[in-house]
Amino acid sequence: MRIRAVTVFSCPTEEEIRRAGALARAAQEALAAAGYEVQTLRLALPPPEPSEAPEAFLARARAQEALAQEAGFDYLSVGPVGPLAPHIPRLLAETRSVFAALALSRGADARAAARVIRENAAIPPDGFANLRFAALAGVPPLCPFFPAAYHDGGPMALALATEAADLAVEAARAAQDPPAACAMIQARVEAIGRQLGALLRPIAAAFGARFAGVDFSLAPFPEPERSIGMAIEALSGVPFGASGTLAAVAGLAAALHAADFPRTGFCGVMLPVLEDAVLARRAAEGTFGLPHLLLYSAVCGTGLDTVPLPGSTPEGALIRILEDLRALSERLRKPLTARLMPIPGREPGDPVRFDFAYLAPSAVLTVPDPGMC
Repeated sequence: MRIRAVTVFSCPTEEEIRRAGALARAAQEALAAAGYEVQTLRLALPPPEPSEAPEAFLARARAQEALAQEAGFDYLSVGPVGPLAPHIPRLLAETRSVFAALALSRGADARAAARVIRENAAIPPDGFANLRFAALAGVPPLCPFFPAAYHDGGPMALALATEAADLAVEAARAAQDPPAACAMIQARVEAIGRQLGALLRPIAAAFGARFAGVDFSLAPFPEPERSIGMAIEALSGVPFGASGTLAAVAGLAAALHAADFPRTGFCGVMLPVLEDAVLARRAAEGTFGLPHLLLYSAVCGTGLDTVPLPGSTPEGALIRILEDLRALSERLRKPLTARLMPIPGREPGDPVRFDFAYLAPSAVLTVPDPGMC
């Protein structure tokens, strides 16, 4: 198991960002001494004021990116930007490590998010910029995973995001049956989560910060041994997407829910299509589609994540996908996100490959929507 991110939630002043960097480095050093590999250090700020002028917002975000990099952070989140959403494509074009989001609610937010997704796809013209944008439904502050992360405006806070799909792979292989595997996962998550909390609480306190908790999610890395898809298939005995997949996903989610540890964020089963070797391969094989992912989101994880879509996907189809996600989140009272990635010039079944270590090669999914006709 690795630590995907040490995320610090800070106010946006220069002094606080520098202090946040020192806290992140202290946490990283303590985790390394305890045997945990930390992949990234991340800074999450409060959302901008809705009345802020667009040029001021963009200039401030560029300056904050520079400050965050000087403080040792790999990535910066400016949070859900509200009425400033039309300026997200320019923000992503003018920065390299800034993430942004838009919160979905009843009204025009889905339309605004769909327009942002369409415009992001062209910067650069390969769809990659949408990796740094998400539509959020019911996501509270202090979630350490990006692009969902944002500060609540209170005192500085520290949280961890795990990359723990390998724990599920190991348990699925070692246990005699799915219930035994889920019990094993629950025990390991609980023990590790409590250890991480005990390790980091005093470090946060030394900086006058809160320890927000651990988002102990079964997030994958694009290697078979770190694939949540592989764990699900080992539990279900069928290819991902076939009948039995939902039950396996729900069992894993129940194990995470039952574990007792200091928690924040999703603490769920993450199914990011392009970040998982098995999911990416099954997507290319056509064993599942968007409706499957939305169904599994009802029992487990974070929603529709790193989903490659046709570049020709119209705005109306994106709006309907986002509205379905929002309705599911609202009805079930659970946080969900959508990171949709239309790939310009690509149609369903076409190959997708990015020169990025965190993404696996796959193929464009079909959008089952009359808007495609």
